[in-house]
This record gives sequence, C-alpha cells and structure tokens, in this order.
Amino acid sequence: MSGHNKWSSIKHKKGAADAKRGKLFTRIVKEIIIAARDGGGDIETNARLRSAVTIARGANMPNSNIEKAIKRGTGEIEGVNYDEITYEGYGQGGVAIFIETLTDNKNRTVAEVRHAFSKYGGTLAENGAVAWNFEQKGLIVISAEGLDEEEIMMEALEVGADDVQLDEGVFEIYTSVADFHKVLIEIEKTDYKIEKAELTRIPKNTINADEVAEKLFRLIDKIEDLDDVQKVYANFEISDEVMERLA
Repeated sequence: MSGHNKWSSIKHKKGAADAKRGKLFTRIVKEIIIAARDGGGDIETNARLRSAVTIARGANMPNSNIEKAIKRGTGEIEGVNYDEITYEGYGQGGVAIFIETLTDNKNRTVAEVRHAFSKYGGTLAENGAVAWNFEQKGLIVISAEGLDEEEIMMEALEVGADDVQLDEGVFEIYTSVADFHKVLIEIEKTDYKIEKAELTRIPKNTINADEVAEKLFRLIDKIEDLDDVQKVYANFEISDEVMERLA
C-alpha cells in the first residue's frame, strides 16, 4: 500500500503501546460504548462494535465487562455520555498528527491536547489542516506464524480485502471501510489468530523524521498518555539505524 506508515511497528519497538492494563481497558470500554450507542448492540450488524469486541477479547477483557459496556451504549445501563472529537496538528519536522478522542468534557480535552503540543514542541492546528492526508481503512492483523504469504494474500483478496502486507511477524490485511465488516466475518471463520481488527487511518504520504525522531516520539507519547485520547496517527518514517539507537 503506497505511503503505508509503520507507526504501529515503531510504537511496538520503542515500547510506546499502552503499558497499563487498566488504561487499555478504559479505552476499549469507551469505544464499545460509542459503537453500541451509534450502531446498536448486535455485533452481527454493527461493524464498529464487532471490531471493538474483537479488540477487547484480544486484550483478555472479561465478558462481563464487554456486556456491561454494550448495555451502557444501548442505554440499558446508565453511564457517562462521551463525545467523539478529533484534533489535528504538526510535530517536529512538519509531521502531520491526527488525534481521535472520546471525552465527557470537551474543555478539559482541548486544554490537555493544546498543552501537550505546546510543551513538547508541536503546534495545534485547525480542523482540516492534516485530515486530508489520512485515508480511513479497515485493518485486520493476524499472526503470520506457520502461514504462507501467497496463500494469505489470495484468500484475503478473494473475500474483499484491498491489500495484505507481511510485517514484524504478522499479516496486515487492509480493507475499505465499507468492506471491513464483511472481510472480518470471513477471516473469523478461519483458524487464523486475529491479533487486532479496527478502523485505522493510513497517511497518503510520509516524511522522514530521522533528525527529529526523539523529540517527535516524546510529543506523541505525551499525547497518547492523555486519558481522553483513543488513537494518534502520524505521517512519518524513520530509518532502522535511528530506530535501533532509540530502542
């Protein structure tokens, strides 16, 4: 896929993925609540909810937690009302940063995001400043252990995937947003180990950030650490040499 960003691999290598189980669970619960609120509580007809539940199970979240979150979303159980808000900005070297949040207090969230950009060398921008550079896609990640690349490629394309990439011991299966649910259902019918299934954003072009990588990582890490932030996307690449130095 042209312009594919290895941001997920970078995060894994440098250990910037969610380190605390409780924080990860909170983010997943929020996503389940919003998905159920907007699309109903049936994973057979709600692609976003199916994705969130798949992630929850992959993180070993108890079924009781998943069920409660769904009921909060559908209104069967009273809960907090969250709003989906996105923020856009620039990091060091002109790197575009797109942020997805779920919040119950818009004023708190924008203040925290603005503070993170200001303190760690970035710039908060207007809506639309960088969104054009990120294309929304469906992403299904399966373990590559014992699997043949050509076989996986053929099977995925046959059920509607757009592209398949082998990276860091996993196959990344990309779909259009419209076909994500259909492809996920087909992949679930196999014996493949699904490690992640979600809607993501892929940059249309990337910037080499070798010279500013350390400062850029610090900025993005601080944004990701904010309680209301769900996902952060950035359009940069760095060399293996710099990655090894920072690891």
